[in-house]
Amino acid sequence: MADKPETRSEGINLRPLGAVVSAPDLTDAKAWFVREVLPLEAMLTQYLRRHWRNKHEIDDLCQEVYARVYEAACKQIPHPAKPFVFTAARNLLIDHVRREHVISIEAVADLDTLNVALEEPGPERSAIARDELRRLQGALDRLPRRCREAVVMKQVDGLSRREIASRMGVGEETVKRHLTNGMYALADFLYGERKDSGS
Repeated sequence: MADKPETRSEGINLRPLGAVVSAPDLTDAKAWFVREVLPLEAMLTQYLRRHWRNKHEIDDLCQEVYARVYEAACKQIPHPAKPFVFTAARNLLIDHVRREHVISIEAVADLDTLNVALEEPGPERSAIARDELRRLQGALDRLPRRCREAVVMKQVDGLSRREIASRMGVGEETVKRHLTNGMYALADFLYGERKDSGS
């Protein structure tokens, strides 16, 4: 019986079990990387900035993601590219969190779903982070549905206004209005009434 190829890398299924796959030519891997991965750089950088507190490390983190993705593509080109790249980025951040024992609010949220073994922070710090997450979720739940969709697509999924407009079937100005209203409403819910500039 022939060995079955590996079907998972960085959390994304590459091929069905039992499929016969040969390693791609390095030229194919390079072409795929330039065509599919490099155009994601702005979204990847935005994702890393949102989820990593040391902004001076973003360029290095981006290069580490590229190295992981390219190394995997040299063995087998992943399809589709975008979820593979962002899974690689998430896994890299988890690795850094493990090494540095730093827990951000975003990391606390992800740890529950990813079952990451990590040295637990103190009970007070953990309680504060979870309380902040609950408050944020409560504030998001209070937003009007379309406004909430736009905010989540922008702030969580990292989509551009154009991409959000396309998914929602509205114009970019409508998306801008949803985002502005949503962020003001979240600020009101989380930090109290905003003050008008005239008062």
